[in-house]
Amino acid sequence: MIMKYYPHLLAAVFTVFFIVLANEPVSREVWFAEVIPVVIIFLFLVFTYRRFSFSPIAYTLMAIWLFWHTIGGHYTFANVPFEWLHHLPGSDGRNHFDRIGHFVIGFYAFAMAEWLMRKQHCSLKLATVFSIFFIMSVAAGYEIIEWWYAVLEGGEAGIEFLGSQGDIWDAQKDMLADTLGAITSMILFWILRPDLKR
Repeated sequence: MIMKYYPHLLAAVFTVFFIVLANEPVSREVWFAEVIPVVIIFLFLVFTYRRFSFSPIAYTLMAIWLFWHTIGGHYTFANVPFEWLHHLPGSDGRNHFDRIGHFVIGFYAFAMAEWLMRKQHCSLKLATVFSIFFIMSVAAGYEIIEWWYAVLEGGEAGIEFLGSQGDIWDAQKDMLADTLGAITSMILFWILRPDLKR
């Protein structure tokens, strides 16, 4: 019974969380730019729930990014006050909140593979490859959007949205993080094998 209403509970908790963090963000311009994909994905999951509901594992993995990205939008990714992120090996004082956010977006590969398998569109192996490539294409597309917004907006808001923190290879490292997150989620998918016949 609890698992039946798990997506509803998760959606309610996220809604409250989102409203709280919408209050007085560090930069209102960056906040609007950052939460657009969050709102789109959240509403998509809400409005398609009756036609297709994912497993609790898939919803949990997708929710991690929704919460994480909402925090990043509130503080701006480069300035999230999680001090321990500045002291990770090889960080050189960089805030890796953004990089972790890219890693967890890769978790959406789990949901993609689950959808492909339950709709019987392809084999497990093909669903695995397609789901990883799906995340890689989303990652590349988002880096292009970040670049476009930074150029268009300019100024401090553009720099904060881009979030490169002076790293000339930031876009490539972000795409790698997305890909590694997707591979990790597919390993989980192969191990856990959610009920694919629901």
